[in-house]
Amino acid sequence: MTVSPRALELTVAAAEAAADKLADDILAFDVSEQLVITDVFLLCSASNDRQVRSVVDGIEERLRTLGAKPVRREGEREGRWVLLDYIDVIVHVQHAEERIYYSLERIWKDCPAVDLPDEVRQGNSRRGAAS
Repeated sequence: MTVSPRALELTVAAAEAAADKLADDILAFDVSEQLVITDVFLLCSASNDRQVRSVVDGIEERLRTLGAKPVRREGEREGRWVLLDYIDVIVHVQHAEERIYYSLERIWKDCPAVDLPDEVRQGNSRRGAAS
């Protein structure tokens, strides 16, 4: 199994929206071989609770323009780790501390990375260099 075209479209749009809201360490993994519930995990982090909410809002707004609404949303009240389930794509927006502690990328490191647009990757590099 591979990532569906729709999952790829949503992943790229969500990654771009996260980058627009200055999310850090934006990564996407093709988990379609390991999980039947979704094709892609998109991970990103933000430096504080307010920015987590801003990134979530930006992603939801962008994906809504593509006709996608999350079927499930978890963690919004705390603002430390918000999960948006779009069926084809599951987006994890984590506070930087949670991102380090849970290290989801370590769990999924054996899965192929989904290629993200240059703007997203360049934003990751610039923000990483500034830290």
